[in-house]
Amino acid sequence: MLKVQPRIQSSKTMAWFSPLIAIALTALVSGIMFTLLDISPIKAFEVFILQPIGDAYNLGELMVKATPLMLCAIGLALCYRANIWNIGAEGQLLVGAVVASAIAIQAHDESSGMLLLSLVGGIGAGMCWAAIPTLLNRLFHTNLILTTIMLNYIGLYILLWAVHGPLADPQGFGFPESVMFADSVLLPTLMDEGRASISIVIAIIIAIVAGVLLFKTLPGFQLRVFGEDQAAARYAGFSSSKIVWMVMLFSGALAGLAGAAEVTGPIGQLIPSVSPGYGYAAIIVAYLGRLNPFGIILSALFMGTLYMGGDLAQIELGMPTAITGLFQGTLLFFLLACDFLVYYRITIVPRGNHNNQQSQQREPMPELEPKSTQQGAV
Repeated sequence: MLKVQPRIQSSKTMAWFSPLIAIALTALVSGIMFTLLDISPIKAFEVFILQPIGDAYNLGELMVKATPLMLCAIGLALCYRANIWNIGAEGQLLVGAVVASAIAIQAHDESSGMLLLSLVGGIGAGMCWAAIPTLLNRLFHTNLILTTIMLNYIGLYILLWAVHGPLADPQGFGFPESVMFADSVLLPTLMDEGRASISIVIAIIIAIVAGVLLFKTLPGFQLRVFGEDQAAARYAGFSSSKIVWMVMLFSGALAGLAGAAEVTGPIGQLIPSVSPGYGYAAIIVAYLGRLNPFGIILSALFMGTLYMGGDLAQIELGMPTAITGLFQGTLLFFLLACDFLVYYRITIVPRGNHNNQQSQQREPMPELEPKSTQQGAV
C-alpha cells in the first residue's frame, strides 16, 4: 500500500526548482498535444514563447498582459503567506475598473488631476470589495474562500450592469461599452509602438517594496509567523485581526489598481471583457513565483507570455482561445504535484505490515493491577 508521510525537512533548493520542473513537464505534455493535433511542436513553441518577445509591439503587449497579473499576484501572495485564502482578486479588479471608469468619463481634455482621482477610486473600490468578506469572516467566521469567490460573480454582474446601463455610451448604438476616455485621464505610454503604459513600472516598484516589507520589516515578520503558526503568533502578542485586515485590504487595493490601470491604460474605456480571468490566473502567478514578490515579477512576465502566445496561436495556428486556459491548468497541476512531493514523501508499505500496524494500534493496553494488590498476592 502507498502511504503519504510529511518530510522531516523539505529541500529549499527543490522548492525553488519545482516551478522550473512544472514548466518543463507542461512543455512536454503540450508538445505531445501539438503532435496529436498535427501541429509542429517547434512551430507552436516559437509562437507561444519567442514571438511575444520578438518585436517592440509584441513586447509591449506582453507587458500589458503581465501588469494586472503582477499587481493581483503580489496581493494574493501576501494573503497566502499569512494562510489567508483570498480568491477574490477577479471581483476586486472588476469593481475597481467600474469605479475608475465612472470617474474617468467625467473628465475632459483640459481636466487635471482626474487620472489620479480615477486610480485612487479604483484602489478604494478594490479595498471596499475586499473588506466585505473580511468583515464577514471576523464577525461570523465565514469561509473566506467561499465568500470571495461568490463576490467575484457579483462584481462581474456589476460590470455588466454598468456597461449596459449608467456607464454605457449614449451614442454607442446599444453596444455594451462606455465612451472613450479623454487623453487627460489616460496613463502615459512607454513606447511609441504598442499600448504598454507606465503601469508596468508601477507594478514592478510595488513588487520590490512589497518584498522589502515582507522580509525586512516587523509587520512582514509578523505576517510570516502568523502564516506558519497562528498559535505561536498569538502567544507572541501579534494581533490576528490586524494581520487579516491588513493583507486583505492591501490585496484588494492592488487588484483595484489593476482594474483602474486597465481601463485608463491599454483599453481606454470600460468594456465587458476588461479581464480575461487575470484575477484567477494571478493565483498561478503567485505560486509560480514562490509567494515571493521578487519572483512574481518573473512569473507574471512568463504568464503574460502565455496570454500573448495564446492570442498569436489563434491567428497563426488556428487554435481556439481555450488553449491558454489549458496551459494554465496543466501548469497549475504540475506545480501543485511538484510542491506536494517537495513537502511529502510516498512510501510503499507491504499490506501485511500495514495490517499488523493497524492491529497493534487498535489492541488495547493490558490493565495493570494496583501495586498494593500485587504485593498482597505475594
